[in-house]
Amino acid sequence: MLKLLSYPLTAIYSLAFFLTILIFHPIQAFCYRVFGYPALKKSVDMLQFCLMRCMNILGTRFTFDNPHNIGADQPLIIVSNHQSMYDISPIMWYMRKHHPKFISKIELGKGIPSVSYNLRHGGSVLIDRKNPRQSLPAIMKFGEYIEKTNRAAVIFPEGTRSKDGTPKPFQTKGLEILFKKIPSALVVPITINNSWKTLRYGKFPMGLGTHIKFTVHKPIKVSTFVNKQDLISSIETTITQHIKP
Repeated sequence: MLKLLSYPLTAIYSLAFFLTILIFHPIQAFCYRVFGYPALKKSVDMLQFCLMRCMNILGTRFTFDNPHNIGADQPLIIVSNHQSMYDISPIMWYMRKHHPKFISKIELGKGIPSVSYNLRHGGSVLIDRKNPRQSLPAIMKFGEYIEKTNRAAVIFPEGTRSKDGTPKPFQTKGLEILFKKIPSALVVPITINNSWKTLRYGKFPMGLGTHIKFTVHKPIKVSTFVNKQDLISSIETTITQHIKP
């Protein structure tokens, strides 16, 4: 019965989602071209808020548990497991004072209203995962940008989404580069639970009544670990031991 109900609700959600990104695309472009990055940032923040409200149509709820008082006067490296595209907006909205920027695959840089525009102009980096000669220098430059601006780099080290919540082993190269290029950063591990359930039936229909939970763990200074592999292992353990597939 619940799956049957999900068909019309998914259709309504899809319409709301596409209207939202279509409406915000010219808003973002106007803000950026006329007023620059600060106005673009505000429009992107509101986009994330609206996209989360679209998810409420499906009965989706969000809990973002962050008991830590993290200052905005230092760069961050936000490291998280990855379960669906619905991981993105809550991180951007709830961590908005830190200006989250993403390491994204190059295919997302075109063809998606609002999303592609922000990825190209908002400070994120687009990488070709099949081409290390492009991706590694791009991540290096991205790290230097984060260090200089005291913003937040967001990385999903699993490399791809988990379809059932079960974590995949971390790929370490991107993290190693970020640690080297953002030496003053705080690493903020985040565990995401239940996001995969929005796609439990596939892309259509979507799952109903999902409670997506984000748990922000204690930040770690990059500089406190001489051996960065030990730091990566510590982050991976912290994130994965709180995942509940």
